[in-house]
Amino acid sequence: MPSRPTPSPRLPHRRDFAAIGTAWSIETAEPVDDAVGAAIDRRIESFDRDWSRFREDSLVARIAREAGVYRLPPEAGPLLDLYRDLYEATDGAVSPLVGRALERLGYDRAYSLRDSGERAASPEWNDALAWDGEQLSALRPVTLDVGAAGKGYLVDLVADLLRAGGHTRFVVDASGDLLHAGPDHTRVGLEHPLDASKAIGIALVGNRALAASASNRRAWGNGLHHVIDATTGLPTSNVVATWVVADTALVADGLATGLFFAPAAAFAALGDFQWVRMFSTGRVEHSAHFEGELFV
Repeated sequence: MPSRPTPSPRLPHRRDFAAIGTAWSIETAEPVDDAVGAAIDRRIESFDRDWSRFREDSLVARIAREAGVYRLPPEAGPLLDLYRDLYEATDGAVSPLVGRALERLGYDRAYSLRDSGERAASPEWNDALAWDGEQLSALRPVTLDVGAAGKGYLVDLVADLLRAGGHTRFVVDASGDLLHAGPDHTRVGLEHPLDASKAIGIALVGNRALAASASNRRAWGNGLHHVIDATTGLPTSNVVATWVVADTALVADGLATGLFFAPAAAFAALGDFQWVRMFSTGRVEHSAHFEGELFV
């Protein structure tokens, strides 16, 4: 593996808060002023109001109730374009149409965590959606879920606001999806998916983003978790954890899900990225140029 750059010291200013159902932290070299903080709060609220399937008043909830043509918010373009790339690279396994499958398994608006016993593949993209870059045509009511890449994308949007406010050294961390900016690197432990007290390695992230996904997170019942194969409607079981470092948290987050279903070579068109993935057998694969250290 390559030589290790010097990690950055911990940044002195930190804000912790909860948003979109998870814990966030923002660390900065300089204090975040009230105007930038308020802009971040508004950005997170508007994203949640558009994309959350857990809110009755969201755009996603409207699409689930009624077919039609919907003008989506400006950030929709990169998000849905990435989903289309992931959908094609995984032969339909990664899809924004898995919302209904998650609800059947109990990961619903009420967080009932009660498996209905129903099993069905998600609708195929072209049978349910048409996207022209501005408007989404829902050919029937469909339950969208952008959890495979949405949290990472929101990290990018928050980072954009920090940059617009003059910040050049910061870390935005949304419980496993993070973006680092600055002259040094931050060290990120790769949590063992079967034992949260251990790490299988450390990634060094400098002016890039890291996303992680694991089947032990948002898991319930017997073998039920949030990483769903859209072609079956069932949780996947072969891969148990992934980590990806890429230029944006959007791409890193999406690839972290994609690697549950396809090898890294399938995503070559998405640019340069580093990756690690762990299988249910305990075997670990990683990219040749992974920057960090693995203990297994």
